Amino acid sequence: MTPSTLLHICTREEWENARAAGEYRAHSLAEAGFIHLSAPYQAHLPANRLFAGRTDLVLLHLDPANLDAPVKWEPGVPTDPSSMRFPHLYGPLPLAAVTEVTDFRPGPDGSFAPLEVN
Repeated sequence: MTPSTLLHICTREEWENARAAGEYRAHSLAEAGFIHLSAPYQAHLPANRLFAGRTDLVLLHLDPANLDAPVKWEPGVPTDPSSMRFPHLYGPLPLAAVTEVTDFRPGPDGSFAPLEVN
């Protein structure tokens, strides 16, 4: 079951560049063929792995119904729980899918805490 909101972590600058370009293309789209997404309960895992201590990040809150490309739920990295799957978007991220942009800051120790999920 797909959550009603998916998330993507990027820098504020990357988001501003995407707004100017009319779509968002993460580096991973060219490198791996997809854009990394997370369910709200997962976002802290890649954040801690890839962005610990960064204070220039935002969360793009996405409506999955407005994504034009396929989303596949696939394994993360070996240190993630074995049953956990992450959503991967196999195409550019249309700006129309972004419903909200929020700052994503680590705690005082530089790590990201799990998000509160309603």
